[in-house]
Amino acid sequence: MRKSIVRPALAIAAIVLMTMANNSGRLRAAAADGGGTDVNIQVFTPKSGNVQGIGSRGFLVDLKADFNVPLAETGAGLELTGPGVHQNAAPLPAAFGDGPNDKFPNLVVLLSSTKAGGGINHAGLFNLVAVTDQRADRAQIWTTWIIGAPNAFGTVGVDTPSRLFVAAVSGTAPAVVKDLNFDAQFDEEDLELMGFRIISQVRKVDFIIKG
Repeated sequence: MRKSIVRPALAIAAIVLMTMANNSGRLRAAAADGGGTDVNIQVFTPKSGNVQGIGSRGFLVDLKADFNVPLAETGAGLELTGPGVHQNAAPLPAAFGDGPNDKFPNLVVLLSSTKAGGGINHAGLFNLVAVTDQRADRAQIWTTWIIGAPNAFGTVGVDTPSRLFVAAVSGTAPAVVKDLNFDAQFDEEDLELMGFRIISQVRKVDFIIKG
């Protein structure tokens, strides 16, 4: 009697694990090809192979996100900010610093060459967030980041390869993406293992920061 109960239970557990794995794989596939997502992200710059900036600064990350929901459901707002006296200053005040962006809370932005520590979400450093289109059932958010500090993501005098990672998640993005699968990468698999649902394509761009 005990064996007859245990075997069906093991079979059910195996089916559940297989279903979870298949769903995770479908989510990654959808995010990669743009299908079945709630947010369509397009990165305008950098492009693959670009050599950006001067003296390890002055390079630009510029992107837009098309949401398939009304603006009120995106959590997005307006921002024009920067370090020092520019933070929380009129006319469009917002916080400024590593971590999620309070005017675009879904956004995850990683740079592999960061010297602040692997997996840190730099979305909160974006200077500009604007609403560039809105309808009853959708909204478009545009956001831009110009890197002003030298030696933060590269080294003056040294050309530094870097990989940009961009994705949107349901809810507020994490301040740090943890390497939970221990592959020395910080990416969509780690976000899923952390319990975040990815609601956009995953964009990865390899470029050079000019020293």
